Amino acid sequence: MSVSRAADGVQRAVVVGAGPVGCLAAISLAKAGWQVDVYEARPDLRLPLSKATTQQRSINLAISSRGIAALQAIDPAISERFLKTAIPMRGRMIHDIKGNQHSQLYDKDGQCIYSIDRALLNEGLLSEASMVPNIHLFFRHKVLAVDFDDRTMIIRNLDSEKDIRTAFHFCIGADGSYSIVRRQLMRVVRMNFQQEYIPHEYIELKMPAGHNEHGKPSFSLDPNHLHIWPRHSFMLIALPNKDCSFTCTLFAPTCELDRLTTTQDISSWFKTHFSDALALLGEEKLFHDLANNPRSPLITIKAEPYHYKDRCVIIGDAAHAMVPFYGQGLNCGFEDVRVLQTLLRDCGVTPGSALPRLGKEVLADSRLSSALSRYTETRHEDLVAICDLAMYNYIEMRHSVTTPVYLFKKALDNFLYTISSWHSPFLESTDRASLATIPFPTRRPSGWIPLYTMVTFRPDISYGAAKTKAARQAEIFNKVGWLGAILTGATGLYWTLRVLRSSSSPR
Repeated sequence: MSVSRAADGVQRAVVVGAGPVGCLAAISLAKAGWQVDVYEARPDLRLPLSKATTQQRSINLAISSRGIAALQAIDPAISERFLKTAIPMRGRMIHDIKGNQHSQLYDKDGQCIYSIDRALLNEGLLSEASMVPNIHLFFRHKVLAVDFDDRTMIIRNLDSEKDIRTAFHFCIGADGSYSIVRRQLMRVVRMNFQQEYIPHEYIELKMPAGHNEHGKPSFSLDPNHLHIWPRHSFMLIALPNKDCSFTCTLFAPTCELDRLTTTQDISSWFKTHFSDALALLGEEKLFHDLANNPRSPLITIKAEPYHYKDRCVIIGDAAHAMVPFYGQGLNCGFEDVRVLQTLLRDCGVTPGSALPRLGKEVLADSRLSSALSRYTETRHEDLVAICDLAMYNYIEMRHSVTTPVYLFKKALDNFLYTISSWHSPFLESTDRASLATIPFPTRRPSGWIPLYTMVTFRPDISYGAAKTKAARQAEIFNKVGWLGAILTGATGLYWTLRVLRSSSSPR
């Protein structure tokens, strides 16, 4: 086994996982002056063979204000470049069983979320990271074990099949739902851990581009909407791509997908539930995608604490995997990086303040330890909140969006928001700049604000604060509803008694 040690005087941070969150974390640390090594078990996603594999299994990402704010806090130029490759979606387009379409805008002020290809985003962040001089990327390097007290980890080079022992001062685990760093962390901290698979799976389908009267590629559906075919216990969604195609994802109970065994079964099922989508997908293409693209599980993970002393912290799906129905997985992971960067700065953590020597005899860096402790203490409520909200939103997307009660509540929600809004949306540069120094500037949001607006378009409000405020507003809704029912009942009783009295009085 070969041994790699950090050079004297150089503070080395190791990021495990080269997904979007891991890449952004590496860029953040590198800009602060750390020497950063990134280890990824998969091949380089920018290679042609890797691209073919990722295209089979990748839910398109919806990046919103939280993710954009995080990118801007780390590097405004990166944010600007990525938004040029994204497509704005101003609302949901609901497709009913008859093929009729109904638009539901996300926000009264016209704010939107953006559709971006996961692979393109990851490749772009990898390219950004590779251009930073003090970041080194290692692909096909799998972490086998971590000794946090000794500040070393064992990594296997999957090409040479040789193991390497490497040293670090600080480790960030951004290695996804099945995180090896999290498993190693469980050996040294009393971690509360919860993992739940829901009885549903997803499979990706591709809706090819249409063609206009000139024969050039064109969108078959409105590209500025997230398209949803809600069918109570399952649903189909479609997000636009720059090449005029749509990435579609079918979410359904496992038992429902198990029934689609023959082309006749598939054709009959789609004609029954998604007839308008089938015409755009094409039967032969649909058969091919269902036969070749993998069915993937949906998992929720909650953990606490997220750190160990001054040695390690886990972020992204490694700390809080969630179902994708609020479109906040990526945004929350990016926000992890922004919040962590803010706390590191606030506690005065710089590479120069860390001790260059490594090993068990080195004393803990009190400032780094304090920053990581504050991260766990302040972040946990928010992460549990968004995991729960994402699960609830699946019910809304596949069923509630079609009900009159939901539509009435949404209209009332927006009306109350309109009459209680005294300021413009959280878009001003001064407000955005504050997010680089304060995790969540607005601790107690005023006025009436819809939950979706707080979660998606207000990065100054934490997920926990948004959930708490939404619960209070829902309580007001319920009380008003009960009051209305009582008044209606009392009014009805009053007039009934009057009629009875008048009919029983002598003429």
